[in-house]
Amino acid sequence: MGNYSIVVLDFETTGLSPNYGDRAIEIGAVLIENNRIVDRFQSLMNPGMRISRFIEEYTGITNQMVSSAPSAAEVMEQFAGFMADHHLVAHNAGFDSRFLDAELQRINLQRSRQFACSMLISRRIYPESPGHSLETLVRFKKLKTDGVHHRALADAEMTGHLWTGMINDLKEGYRLRQVPFELMQQLSKVSRSTAPAFLQKASDKQG
Repeated sequence: MGNYSIVVLDFETTGLSPNYGDRAIEIGAVLIENNRIVDRFQSLMNPGMRISRFIEEYTGITNQMVSSAPSAAEVMEQFAGFMADHHLVAHNAGFDSRFLDAELQRINLQRSRQFACSMLISRRIYPESPGHSLETLVRFKKLKTDGVHHRALADAEMTGHLWTGMINDLKEGYRLRQVPFELMQQLSKVSRSTAPAFLQKASDKQG
């Protein structure tokens, strides 16, 4: 139970929602086993549409870069193999899960696992943080970073470090021997005010 594997993923996209026709233009992901990053996946992808100037400036990903990139279908086929049957994590999982589902659906695939949202969980574990965006949490927790934001692999790596840090802080703060994935999912759904009691109860159960 304590040594489950997770894939932490991040998309860069042409806009905010696949429901409005937006597409993924880059995916980055890390595989975590035994609370350590053991593998990485990254690729630009050609969305078959133009990227707006705003998104080019925001992400640093240009139309020229994606024009020579493999198709989204090709990249998602490869990513499906990397994702396999691992648990899934993203910072603001609602956003990334929508794009993952939409891009997989285009090639008649679907994921087998649910997501945990590191942003929602961080709000319960670090209520004293000045904010819960990835950048703010990286500064607040002094996490390892290469200083690049809004590129998929860099953001996935930082989210991976945040996740492993949260696991370690829960083990230390609540004397939890193990922090099962299901516990993290449940934690994201309890209110901030009841989170400490919820975690204490989980600790008592582990004895």
